[in-house]
Amino acid sequence: MKVLVTGHDGYIGAVLTPVFQAAGHEVVGLDSGLFGECAFGGGPDPIPSIESDIRDVTSEQLVGYDAVVHLAALSNDPVGDLNPEATMEINHRATVSLARAAKDAGVERFLFSSSCSLYGAQGEDYIDESASFNPLTPYGESKILSERDLAPLADDDFSPVFLRNATAYGVSPRLRGDVAVNNLTGFAFTTGKVFLKSDGSSWRPLVHVEDVARAFLAMVEARRDQVHGQAFNIGATEENYQIRDVAKLVSEVVPGSEVTMSDEAVNDPRSYRVTCAKFEEAFPDARPRWTVRKGIEELYEAFQRHGLKLEDLEGDRFMRIRHIKQLFAEGRLRDDLRWIAGGPGR
Repeated sequence: MKVLVTGHDGYIGAVLTPVFQAAGHEVVGLDSGLFGECAFGGGPDPIPSIESDIRDVTSEQLVGYDAVVHLAALSNDPVGDLNPEATMEINHRATVSLARAAKDAGVERFLFSSSCSLYGAQGEDYIDESASFNPLTPYGESKILSERDLAPLADDDFSPVFLRNATAYGVSPRLRGDVAVNNLTGFAFTTGKVFLKSDGSSWRPLVHVEDVARAFLAMVEARRDQVHGQAFNIGATEENYQIRDVAKLVSEVVPGSEVTMSDEAVNDPRSYRVTCAKFEEAFPDARPRWTVRKGIEELYEAFQRHGLKLEDLEGDRFMRIRHIKQLFAEGRLRDDLRWIAGGPGR
């Protein structure tokens, strides 16, 4: 298949692209280059790509593709909170515009990278894809609105599919230091402290970035009737953790580290446990292979190999919000997150 991957140069995209290529698919990327300076371990291998903001994509650019894998978004709550209007413009309205362009171009399948964050605050009980939404951030709200407006586009020739990813972790050539497992492991490695910024009682479903990539591959290769117009929680049901238990695992893996709680730590209201039974039963060969403990071990080994330092972890290379603020400070990025003077590096 010929597949367009938006956000191919981001945290998930840099892992997903080679997975698709290894499966024999022709992959073309589309990315604005917002995080092109956030390399870890040399960065991803280049692929054929289109340098474009997703807000500008036309149907003519999408002719000839069998599927679109739509990853591009402002990808966490702090970035989403920075400019809520831009978050909605990019994550919601541009998503719908892209899907309409894909449909007009004859693309048959549109895989939307949604998020379990749309469940928001749900308590202790396991929830499935039929659960009510309770978003607590612009990021979560943008995913709900996108799913709402993509669903009516489904017809005999166009299949939107919603992959509600658990919180990702793991090594990527575009490493993020601002997701829970990566962050806790990074601080443990660089300081000896597994630094909890909340009381750690909140529940999160967690999934390795490679397992996310394999889930997308399964969905793009699936029969139409298996996925058409459906939502799937992506992860493994047994991989729901309270954050304090993740911190304990980190302290067990990283030698000499200990769990430390901030004096200002509070309960994080974002708390949910999800069942991924629908995905696991429909795609047994794509069930996650990673556990959080294995992921922490992988991160620790990679941090050793590449000599991660605290200033790297806390700087503008691996913390997305700091990277964007740095681009603002350098006068390279407008408030609406469009490049000044034409594009990245210029």
